[in-house]
Amino acid sequence: MISFAQKLAAAVREKQTPVVVGLDPRWESLPEGLRQPSQAHGDNEPVQRAAAVAEFCRRVIDVVAPLVPAVKPQIAFFEQLGPPGLMALGQVIAHARKRELLVIVDAKRNDIGSTAEAYAAAYFGPQAAWRADALTVSPYLGDDSLTPFVTAAEEHGGGVFVLVKTSNPGGGQFQDLSCEGRPLYRHVAEFVERLASDEVQAENQGTESDGYSEVEYGSVGAVVGATYPEQLAELRAGMPHAWLLIPGYGSQGGTAKDVAPGFDAQGLGAIVNNSRGIIFAHQRAEYAGFGPSRWQEAIEAATRTMIAQLQAETPAGKLVSH
Repeated sequence: MISFAQKLAAAVREKQTPVVVGLDPRWESLPEGLRQPSQAHGDNEPVQRAAAVAEFCRRVIDVVAPLVPAVKPQIAFFEQLGPPGLMALGQVIAHARKRELLVIVDAKRNDIGSTAEAYAAAYFGPQAAWRADALTVSPYLGDDSLTPFVTAAEEHGGGVFVLVKTSNPGGGQFQDLSCEGRPLYRHVAEFVERLASDEVQAENQGTESDGYSEVEYGSVGAVVGATYPEQLAELRAGMPHAWLLIPGYGSQGGTAKDVAPGFDAQGLGAIVNNSRGIIFAHQRAEYAGFGPSRWQEAIEAATRTMIAQLQAETPAGKLVSH
């Protein structure tokens, strides 16, 4: 079975970019035409909104599928719509997979024992309700809470991204607390690196004799925000075998220069998420010329701009074929 880390590397190389488009379908930001009531769903507002959200995300996916390796649905914007919203999430994931995109579900799940196993079963495997290629998870409950997610992911060729250093302003309240002379996030990073490096060692046993190239990264990765570039550089060095999922680009203030330390010398090892800055690009001043009716064209333009910025200012430029 091909591991998630290998699939991610292949997809990044194929698209020649590490850009991930976040699917955060805020209702009030959707194009006005999609927020108009549909006769097909009567007066059922949750169903109306869920249908609009699903249609919006499918149309975003259709634009970005030729350009990027992955999308990242944020489950909160689907959950808030109740059962119709969760059905819409399933439709969006299925459409992304149909368009051959990797799907990273941003759910930040965590629990212990059989509860964690149940969460994992919801996202990994052919029978999963919301079948993901990777899932974000929280480490706060410790290693026994992460093991069910890691096990399920490995069994089905999936991956997990553990929250290590998040992009929000309040993240340091706990993540930066000193513990045994080091910030807490460094302890989490060490745990992630141990899981990733163990997988890499296991994957590489016999690769030379089998004629396969060595695997460099494991399928347990880390979430490290673009808004803390010094810590990003520190954590890239501390987790040499872990893929980094970098949020905070664009609307949260992160720039291409800020995310550059997250990559290895070949332009791999990191993927960079942009949500609002891409999917609602039609509301940004620099794309106002497209107008509300051409919002998909604004999405394409914003995606191409981000791709070009990362190519110019980070090692990701080495992904481009010459």
